[in-house]
Amino acid sequence: MTEITQDPGSLHTPVLLERCLELLAPVASRPGAVIVDATLGMGGHSEALLEVHPDLTLIGLDRDTEALELAGRRLAKFEDRLIRVHTVYDGIESAVRGAGFDRIDGALFDLGVSSLQLDEAERGFAYAQDAPLDMRMDQSSGVTAAEVLATASEGRLRAIFERYGEEPLAGRYARAIVAARQEAPIERSLQLVDVLQQATPAKIKDQRHPAKRVFQALRVEVNAELVALEAAIPAALGLLSMGGRAVVMAYQSLEDRFVKRLFAERSKSTAPQGLPVELPEHRPEFKLLTRGAELADEEERARNSRAIPVRLRAAERVREAAL
Repeated sequence: MTEITQDPGSLHTPVLLERCLELLAPVASRPGAVIVDATLGMGGHSEALLEVHPDLTLIGLDRDTEALELAGRRLAKFEDRLIRVHTVYDGIESAVRGAGFDRIDGALFDLGVSSLQLDEAERGFAYAQDAPLDMRMDQSSGVTAAEVLATASEGRLRAIFERYGEEPLAGRYARAIVAARQEAPIERSLQLVDVLQQATPAKIKDQRHPAKRVFQALRVEVNAELVALEAAIPAALGLLSMGGRAVVMAYQSLEDRFVKRLFAERSKSTAPQGLPVELPEHRPEFKLLTRGAELADEEERARNSRAIPVRLRAAERVREAAL
């Protein structure tokens, strides 16, 4: 692993920073407020929140030990109000309880791959650079992408590419990988790209890079991202105090669809049809703070290419959950 000596702030531009600050301001400004940054990364959003709100305690979660170390350097001046926790974000409840809190005022999720992971070639996330096929966000545990490619059956590979990459050529690519690995292990990113290129019809190559969706799917599989997300967001909502807010930024359709569906379900009345009066226990627990998904504006998209696919949604607790 390459040692990062640069200022962490110079390595990463936070996406939709001002909008996140605006949405979280009503809860971050509460006396003794507690906010969880469930995807701490290099600390860009957390730095701004701690700077603006001097009474805020922030719990920052990340599975990437290198990111935690870099964020710690960036946020050193806030050490007395910052609690860093090495965990996947579905460990949010344990992290909050472990820090001595029962409820939180806000939660921020900035999903996907961090700038640190993308920019370090040897992590193997990028299909444009040759590197070992690792793709683990936490390099201290778990299986690598190379191990998945070496051991998964053709059917399993096809399912991974279909579900997590929404890849129309999933079956074709799975067959090509199984055939190629019988000749030699697929251990590097450009090896995999070459297999995919050879398996792609010429007319498709002109439309998109054959590796994009496969690399996304492998990353999601290696890090169990959707499994973690499907546990983490409901857990975060359950921790929110009255008026507490959750802000989620997603960068792929699978993540955004889950967040959209969950927020919609939790912001609907549960009263049976035909009931003449809505009882208090049937009122929605949450209200939506965004109309649909919010996008970065043209200026930010031009300035920061990683803001191009972002979809932001936010919700606020308006009723305590029924016991």
